Amino acid sequence: MIIGVVGKIAAGKTTIAKFFEERGFCRVSCSDPLIDLLTHNLSEYSWLPEIPEKSEPTRDKLIEYGRYLKETYGEDILIRLALDKKRNCENVVIDGVRSRGEIEAIKKRGGFIIYVEARPEIRYERLKKRNAGKDKVIKSFEDFLKADEAEEELYHTSKLKDLADFLIVNEGTLEELKAKVEDIIRKLTRT
Repeated sequence: MIIGVVGKIAAGKTTIAKFFEERGFCRVSCSDPLIDLLTHNLSEYSWLPEIPEKSEPTRDKLIEYGRYLKETYGEDILIRLALDKKRNCENVVIDGVRSRGEIEAIKKRGGFIIYVEARPEIRYERLKKRNAGKDKVIKSFEDFLKADEAEEELYHTSKLKDLADFLIVNEGTLEELKAKVEDIIRKLTRT
C-alpha cells in the first residue's frame, strides 16, 4: 500500500508519516531523493536520472532542483525515486507530495492521499519549534507567509485538497492527530 501525504509548510505531513511508520510503513519524503542527489548519498537507489553538482540542500535549492527534474523527467520523478529508494517495502508512506502529477502517480499505483491542513499561525509556531536547516531563511511570521505564498504559487497546494481521499485538520494535540491517523489506517486496512 502507498500513502501520500500532502499539505502546506509545517501542517504536520512528517508527523503523520511517522505515525504510519510506527504502524510498519516505510517512510520516505519526496524531498529525500533531492537531498540524496544533491549530497551524493546514492547507495539506496537502483537507478538515477543524473547526478548534479554536490551542494547544500536548502529549501530554495530543493525547489529549484525538483522543478528541473520534473521538467526533464516528468512530474512523477520524485515519486518514482522515492518508491525506488523503498522498493523492498510492502507499505510505503510518502511525505511531502506536492503536485497533481505526484498524486496521480500514487493513485495510479493504487495508493491513497491524505491532505493535512492547519492555520498559518499554528504552522509558523511548529516551524519555529522544529528548527530545520531548510527553514533557516524564515526568520519571522512575514517570512513564513512569503514562503507559504511562494510554495502555493509554485505547487497550488490548496487546490490539491480536492484530490485527497482523506482530510485531516491538524490544529489540536499530537494525541488527537494520532487518533485521526489510526482511524484512517483502520479504514484502509478494512478495504
